[in-house]
Formats: sequence, structure tokens, C-alpha cells
Amino acid sequence: MRILQALPALYSGGVERGTVEFAADLVKRGHESFVVSKGGPMAEQLRGQGSKHIFMPIHRKSPASFGQILPMRKLLLELKPDIIHVRSRMPAWIIFLALKSIPRHERPAVVSTFHGMYSVTPYSAIMTRADHIIAVSQCVRDYVMNNYPVPEEKLTVIQRGVDVDAFHQRELPQQWLDRWFRQYPQLAGKKIIMMPGRISRWKGQLDFLAMMAKLVKARPDCHGIIVGGAEPGKEHFLDELEKERSRLGLTENVSFLGQRNDMTNLYLLSDVVCHMSTKPEPFGRTVTEALASGTPVVAYNRGGAAETLQACFRDGLVTPDNVEEFAQAVLRMLDTEPPAIEIPYRFRLEAQTEASLKVYEMVLKSAASRS
Repeated sequence: MRILQALPALYSGGVERGTVEFAADLVKRGHESFVVSKGGPMAEQLRGQGSKHIFMPIHRKSPASFGQILPMRKLLLELKPDIIHVRSRMPAWIIFLALKSIPRHERPAVVSTFHGMYSVTPYSAIMTRADHIIAVSQCVRDYVMNNYPVPEEKLTVIQRGVDVDAFHQRELPQQWLDRWFRQYPQLAGKKIIMMPGRISRWKGQLDFLAMMAKLVKARPDCHGIIVGGAEPGKEHFLDELEKERSRLGLTENVSFLGQRNDMTNLYLLSDVVCHMSTKPEPFGRTVTEALASGTPVVAYNRGGAAETLQACFRDGLVTPDNVEEFAQAVLRMLDTEPPAIEIPYRFRLEAQTEASLKVYEMVLKSAASRS
């Protein structure tokens, strides 16, 4: 099949990383893979893995983006994809408006993925106009079904897959370790408690600081690392976090590492990974990645992250927003040998690819029968 994925840009978020990994798996299986976006640092990786990237500024949530309708129409007529997979709302609008002027029998099938619980508006409803809809978790599926008139048979849950082999390496590279401890000598001999995720209030970094304040009283050998960059416009929240760290007396116990490109090593280095989003997260990719590395995860029992833990590592679930219980769970992970972590097949990248290809084949078969 010839498959075109559409998303705003290719930076470092979960949707972007998932798109690039999925595209690489498509190429391995002999399909033609194309991605249209504004571009970004991951475009080079995408091209290096055998996909073609098409630059188009389809990222802005503004009327100016509708200037891309005619260029998109031209691209679709030239490319003639079998499937367009839309992963965001503005690209979906541009694509559906471009398709309106293409004869019905020449239009490709369209699949959309709800990567989040979008605000319920006509703008978001564009994602339901696809031939088939994919939800990244059961909670996202329920959200879509509760808010839009979507037939059950039009919606499939496909968890975001992780390339388990890429994370499940037991030996950390010595060269990386030497460089790490030169850069962060204060972490030598410490128990590392990691909080991954971009700097954003709802990601729960304030809860993490409150939890670390309780944890270091019981285990002074613990050191927290907050890994993730501040998005443009969110720098003020990073300042707030640094002030809160100082207020709690955690300057020597918590480090901000910013955006990193060595997450596979950081998961292995960490003793516990924390997920503390203050509202239900659609999926929680860092949970699956950490568990694939063999590192225990503690998370609030809400949203897609909880679905992953319920399937892979139930011991890590705690009552939402209960920082005291969270600290106790982390202590328990440090003091006892955690049970074996099992990653069910549906959370693996190959399972995601196979399930997505089945959806593609289904919509193509349905389109052929209608014509």
C-alpha cells in the first residue's frame, strides 16, 4: 500500500515519535510510506528509515492554513495514496477540504487517529469524518463514543506500540555512563527517581516535587530528575517549578535535565519512573517505554496510563492526586524486588502496525465494494 500520514510537525512529542516509528515499520513490511508536515528535527530520521517527507505548513490553527488546500489537492493527485492517515485536526481539515474537489472515485480512503480527548467542538468533529477512526486507548474510545454520533463499528482501539527491543537492553554503555557522571556528579551512588514529560502544569511536575519532599525524608539517597523541555510560552512554569524546588529545600535533591535524546539509557538508569498527570492522559507513552526497559513505574490510577499499568504492572497504581500514597509506593519499589513486568503483545510496535494495516485493508475493501 501507499500510505500518507499527516500531522502538524515532527518535533519530539509522542505523536511525532509514534508516527516516525510506525512509518519505519511500514517500510520494513514493503509498503510505501509518506509523511506530510511542517517538518522538524525528526524529519531526517524519517527519511533515513526509508520514508519520504513532504514539507507543507499545515500546523497553524488559523485561517491562514486554508491556503494549503490547493497545494494539498495537487499533492494528493500526484501521490495517489491508497490511505491517508490524519493524526491531528488542522491537517484533517485541510485534507478533507482538498478531497472535496477530487472526483469521489479518485479519492483515497481516510483513517483518523484520536491521539487525545480533544475539546468537543465542530473543529474537533472533523476527525470523525474519516472512513474509520482509531482511538489510542479505551478511555479515548469512550470519550469519542460519549461525545460524537459515531457508530461502534467505525471505531477501533489500537494502543500505541513500543519497539520493545529498542528499550530492553540490560547494559548501559560505559562511555555514556562516564559522560553522564561527569555532567551530573551529584547523582553518583543515588537512587534515581525520574519524571519524564514536557514541562506543562497538567503533566504533574508540582506533584512530583511535593512527592520528592516526602521521599527524601525517608530516603536521603534519592535524587529526582525531571526530564523534558519547556514548550514556547511555558517558560514561566519552569521558573515556578524552580522556585517551588527551592521552597521545598530540594535544590540538592532534584535536577532539571531539559529535553534529552538519550531516553533509552535514562529509563535503564532510573530506579523508578513516575507518571503524575493531573488529568486523564490519552495513553502515556513513557509508561510503556519505562516498563519495556524493565524499570518499575508508579502512576496515578487514571486515563490511558492506568490502562497500561493495569495490563503490565498493577503494583504501580496509586490513588489519583494522593502524593503521600505515591511516595509510599516509590519507597516500596526501592525496598523490595518488584514482580516481573509483562508487556502484552498489543502494546508492541509490531502489534500496532498489524492492527493498523487490518484497518487500512478493511476500509479499502469497503470502498471497493461501494464503487
